[in-house]
Amino acid sequence: MEIHQTYRKICIAGAFLCGTFIFAQTHILEGRVLDDKDNSPIEGVTVSINDKQVATDVSGNFSVSLDPKLTYTLKISNAQYQSKEISDVSLSEENTHLDILLHRLEAKESNIEGVVLKSSAKKESIASTIALQKNSAVVSQVIGVEAIKKSPDRNTGEVLKRVSGVSLLEGKYIVVRGLSDRYNQAMLNGIQLSSTEPDKKTFSFDLFPANVIETLVINKAFIPEYTGEWAGGLIQVNTKDIPAKNFFNMQVGVGANSITINREFAIQKSGKYDFLGIDDKSRALPSGFPTKNAFGILSEAQKTDFGKGYVKNFDYNNLSWPENLSFQADGGFNTKVFGKELGVIAVLNYSNLKRRTDTKNRFFTINGENADVNFDYSTDKYTNEVILGSMLNLSLKLNANNKISIKNIITHTGVNHVSLRTGKDFEFDPINGTNIIARELGFKETTFYNSTINGNHKFAGLNLNWYGSFGILDQYVPMLQRLQYNEYTNLPGSPYLALISNGLSQKSGSFFNSNLNDYLYNAGADLSKSFELFGQKQTVKAGYLFQVKDRIYNARPFSVQLQGFNQALLAQSFETIFNPSNFGSNSNQFTFNEIAGNQYRYIANTILNAGFLQLDNNITDWIRAVWGVRVENFDQLIGSTKKSDDRFVYSKVTDFLPALNLTFKLNDKMNVRIAGSQTVVRPEFRELSPLAYYDFDLGATVIGNKDLQRTKITNADLRWEFYPRTGEIISVAGFYKNFKNPIEVYFNQSGAGTSNTFNFLNAEKANAYGAEFEFRRKLDFAGFLQNFTAGGNFSYIHNRVKDTKTNTDRPMQGQSPYTVNASLQYDNSKLGLSSTVLFNVIGRRILYVGNDQVPPIWEAPRPLLDYQIAKKIWNNKAEIKLNISDILNQRAKYYHDLNNNEKYDKTDALAIERLTGTNISLTLGYSF
Repeated sequence: MEIHQTYRKICIAGAFLCGTFIFAQTHILEGRVLDDKDNSPIEGVTVSINDKQVATDVSGNFSVSLDPKLTYTLKISNAQYQSKEISDVSLSEENTHLDILLHRLEAKESNIEGVVLKSSAKKESIASTIALQKNSAVVSQVIGVEAIKKSPDRNTGEVLKRVSGVSLLEGKYIVVRGLSDRYNQAMLNGIQLSSTEPDKKTFSFDLFPANVIETLVINKAFIPEYTGEWAGGLIQVNTKDIPAKNFFNMQVGVGANSITINREFAIQKSGKYDFLGIDDKSRALPSGFPTKNAFGILSEAQKTDFGKGYVKNFDYNNLSWPENLSFQADGGFNTKVFGKELGVIAVLNYSNLKRRTDTKNRFFTINGENADVNFDYSTDKYTNEVILGSMLNLSLKLNANNKISIKNIITHTGVNHVSLRTGKDFEFDPINGTNIIARELGFKETTFYNSTINGNHKFAGLNLNWYGSFGILDQYVPMLQRLQYNEYTNLPGSPYLALISNGLSQKSGSFFNSNLNDYLYNAGADLSKSFELFGQKQTVKAGYLFQVKDRIYNARPFSVQLQGFNQALLAQSFETIFNPSNFGSNSNQFTFNEIAGNQYRYIANTILNAGFLQLDNNITDWIRAVWGVRVENFDQLIGSTKKSDDRFVYSKVTDFLPALNLTFKLNDKMNVRIAGSQTVVRPEFRELSPLAYYDFDLGATVIGNKDLQRTKITNADLRWEFYPRTGEIISVAGFYKNFKNPIEVYFNQSGAGTSNTFNFLNAEKANAYGAEFEFRRKLDFAGFLQNFTAGGNFSYIHNRVKDTKTNTDRPMQGQSPYTVNASLQYDNSKLGLSSTVLFNVIGRRILYVGNDQVPPIWEAPRPLLDYQIAKKIWNNKAEIKLNISDILNQRAKYYHDLNNNEKYDKTDALAIERLTGTNISLTLGYSF
C-alpha cells in the first residue's frame, strides 16, 4: 500500500507540473484538411493566408500564427483536389480550430478543375463536423469542439447525453439505445479503456472535463478495426490536437446548488490535503497495522489495541456557504528538437464541488397490489467531490511522412461524504418496526492515468500506425465507517442505543478499508494500403492487438463488538461512543475484530490477443462497403491462481466477430446505410468475484457470481441520412439486436436488512429493436430567427428478456423505451453572444430486476432542462458564461409498479426517491 501511496503522490504532483508551463501571448489557427468522401486526412495540401503558406502533414494537420485583430481569407489547394477559398476567418477564440473539407477530382470532373469553391469559416466549421458523420464508414454520430463549447456540460458524460439514443445514469454512466452501461465501451485516443468502477462493468465519463476534448465519436455499428466488446455504443474520446504556436488560457468559476445554499452543509473534519482530494493518512490504517493473516492470529486484546488507533467517532463539521469552485489553465508551445518540430499542449484543471442528495429508500414485502414496508429510510447525503486533472500531449514531426505522439491524461478524484439517516427498520420488530438513526462517513480516492505513444508513418504507398499504452486505475478507501442506533421503546425513556452486538457486521459499527489497483497494458499496430481498382479508391487494412489487464483487490472490513449488554455505553452519542476509553477486554467494553473470509480479496488477470482484416471498398461512385472479421482470443483468471481455491475462475475462449457496413450515396445530400455484425460482452472482474459488499445507500449486500457467461450479440442497422444544407441533418434509423445470455443485476429479498442481496445472473436471451430520428435545422427562413438553430433526436426501443426456465418476459435491465433530446441555439458572432437551451427525457426503465416474490424496481421518467448563455468581453479576449443545469429539479422516483399500468402513480410502492437540486455556475475565461 505504501508503494501505491507514493505513486499516487507522484501522479498528483505531475498533474500540477503539467499546468505550470509559461506561454507567450499569441494566437494561432490550426486544423485538419480532410477528404470529403471518406474523412481521410490529406497530406501536402497548401494553405495560403496572405503572404504565409503552410503544408499539411501526414495526418492532414496545419497550423499558422496570425494577428488576432484581423479577419482573413484562406486559400486551400492541392493538385488532386478542387481548390477552396474560405472567408471571414478570425481568431477570436483563444486557439481557433478549423477543419476543412476538399473534394477529390475524378477523371469525369475535369471540367471543374481550376474552379475555386467558396465557403466561410462558420460554414466550414459546422460542415466539417457534420461531414465526419456523413462520410463515416459506419452508423455514428460526431460531437465537435463547437457543440461542446455551446452546451452547459462540464464533462464528457454530460455532453454524450445529447446524442440520439443516449441517456445518462447517475450523471456519468452511459446508456446507448436503451442498453445499460455494461453494454458500451470507451476508447481514449484509439486505446480501449477498462472499467472505472470496482463494482460494475462501466466507464465513468465524468473523469474527462469537456474542455480537453477535441471530438467525441459514438459508433453504433461495429467495424473490425475496433474492439468487438460492446453492443450499444463505442464511445471514442479524442483529446485536443497539438498546436504549432504558443498560447495560454485561464478560466475560473464559481457555483452553487439550489438545495445546498442557505443551509448548513455537513462535511467530515478535514485532513490537511482534503482540498486536493487526497487523504493525509489521518483516516488510513495506522503505521505498523498487521496484515490480514497476521491480524487473524492476534489475541482479542491485541486486536482491540490496534483498533483503538484506527476507529473514529462520527462527528462532522458544518459549512455555512458550500460554494462550488473551478479552475483551468491550458497552454501550448512549439519548438525545434534536433531540427524536428515538437508541439506540446498541457491542461491543468481543478474543481471542488459540493452537492446534497435527499433520498428516501424503502424495501417492501409485496403481495399482489399490497406492499408492506420492510424498512423506510430518509437520508441526507452530503458529498464534497474534488477533481484534479491534467493532460500533457507531445507530438514530434520527423518529416511530412512520419509523426510520433505521446498523449498523457491523469485525473484524481477525491470524494468525501457524510450520510445522515433517520427512519424505521423492521429487522428486529417485523410488526411495529423500530425507529432508527444512522450515519455513514466515507472518503474515496480514484486516480485514473493513461499514457499512450503512437506513431504514424507513410512509406511505399503504405500507412503504418503503431501504438502502446499503459493505464492505471487506483481506487483507495482509507475509511468507510457506519453506525446505526435503534430506539428501544421497551426501556425507560425509549432510548436510542447503538446497534452493536457480539457479532460482526458491515451494517453498523463497521469500518471498511480497501485498495483496488488495475493495470492495463496495450500494444498493437495496423497496416493499410490504398489503391485504385475500376476507377475507385480501395483500402485494405490489417492489425493486431495484445492487451494485458491485471487487478489486485484487497478489502479489510472491520467491526466493533460488545459481548455483553452495557446500556450506558451503547447510549453514548455519535461524537463520543468510540472514544479509546470505551474499548477494553471485559464484557462491558467494546472489542475490535476483522470480518474474516477470502472473499474480501482477489486477484484477476486477462490476456487478449486480437487480430483483424478489414476492407474498405468503393464498389461504385455511390456504393461503399466496409467489411471484414475480427478474431479475439480472451484468457481470463479471477480469484486465485490455485484451482483448489473456491474463488478460482478460469476461462479461455476465441470469438470470431464478422461485420459488414454498406453505404449507398444516393446523391451528394443523401445516404442509406445497412450494417450487420456479431459482438460480445464479457463479465467484469467484480461480477465474477465472490466479494460481498454491503451498500449503505441500497441497504443490501452486492455479491458476485463465478458462473457468469459472456453475452453474444447479433446486430443489424438500417439508416437514412439527408443533409439539406451545410450544417444541417435529418436522419431516420432502425436497428435490431439479439442477446444470448445477457447479464443483469437481480434483487433477492431473502429477509430484512443485511440479508437482502443484489446478484449478477445470466438470463437466457433477449431481443431489441428500435428506431431513431435526428435533425439539425437553421431557422433563417425568418429574418429575426437567422441566428437560431434547432436540433433534436428521438429514439424508440422495444426490448424483451425471455427465459423459459423462469418464465421471464420483460424489458432488459436499464432499457428505456424512448429517449428525447431537443436543443435551441442562438449565436450572434457580431455581438459575441451565444445561448443554448437543452431538454432531455427518457422513458421508464428497470433499475433492478425482481424475482417471484418482489417485482422489479422501475425508474420513472424525469425531464431535464438546461440553459447556458455566454458573452465575449474585453475585445473578445475573455468570455463570461452562465450555466444552469436541471432547472426543473424534479425528484427521481424508483418504484414497484403494483397495478402494472406502466407508469408511476400513488397506488405504486415508491422504493427510492432522490432530489439533487439545480446547479448554477458562472465562469470567466481569458486568453492571454
